[in-house]
Amino acid sequence: MIQTIRKQIPQEEFDYQTLRDCLKGYARPRDKISDLLRKGSIIRIKKGLYIFGDEYRRSPFSREVLANLMYGPSYISLEYALHYYGLIPERVEAVTSVTTGRSRRFSTPVGLFTYRMIPLEAFRVGMDRIEIGGGRAFIMATPAKALADKLQEVRGIGVQSQKELNDYLENNLRVDPLAMKELDPSELDTISRGYQSRRIRLLSDLARHIHHKAEEERGHA
Repeated sequence: MIQTIRKQIPQEEFDYQTLRDCLKGYARPRDKISDLLRKGSIIRIKKGLYIFGDEYRRSPFSREVLANLMYGPSYISLEYALHYYGLIPERVEAVTSVTTGRSRRFSTPVGLFTYRMIPLEAFRVGMDRIEIGGGRAFIMATPAKALADKLQEVRGIGVQSQKELNDYLENNLRVDPLAMKELDPSELDTISRGYQSRRIRLLSDLARHIHHKAEEERGHA
């Protein structure tokens, strides 16, 4: 049975309906699913979401794909995305996402997944589709959006100037100064309007200042 299911499901991550479709010829598909779980042929990540067990896995499963499937609408952002892009040095264990639903956290057999609620207008901007091969992909914030989401999440930092913000980014969030040069000020303008955030507007102004300074340095070289 598991060999037949494996042939019908090419990806490593799949939901309950996909599994049911593979078992539609059986009189009691729920019992078959329970048997597959008991044997470790498949692993339940959370209710309605599964991966194949080690013996039947063709390639590594993707925690990023699982994060998108686990709770939605959502996409990966915040610390996990910042580390993925190399903006911060610390390795992040939890897969962090943003959502328009309630903030949630799920402790699963493959790690912790957290979701932070943000306004719909802010959610709509600053996301990319990242292909990982085999017809699989996940949605993640752009570098600028991931940093903006993180900056908006922090409470009580009280930055009032570009210098104070720059110091906070370097010393508290440990953002790579070189990576700051790659952020798009225009994109940050759009994100700041979605959030209606003075703090992110200040981040946009800082990114624009860094761009201008880099251009001046190239001109004098």
